[in-house]
Amino acid sequence: MSVDLNTDADVVLDVREIDGQPFDPIMTALGELSEAETLLLINSFEPEPLYEVLTERGFEYETEQRDPDHWRVRIEHAR
Repeated sequence: MSVDLNTDADVVLDVREIDGQPFDPIMTALGELSEAETLLLINSFEPEPLYEVLTERGFEYETEQRDPDHWRVRIEHAR
């Protein structure tokens, strides 16, 4: 079943165009995310290494693959 990750995203970060590693911009966006906000991360690959970091920092996430090079991750503070 596909999850629609477009809904209710307060902040959208498309890292497909970033020259270099997207980790720092992602961490900056997460650091600025309020408890009530949701971040939609758009990436060209599944960001599996990020999942452990998200969990350790108290975030929950849902991932959806739209195309082979289009992944969306909806991230919010764990409740």
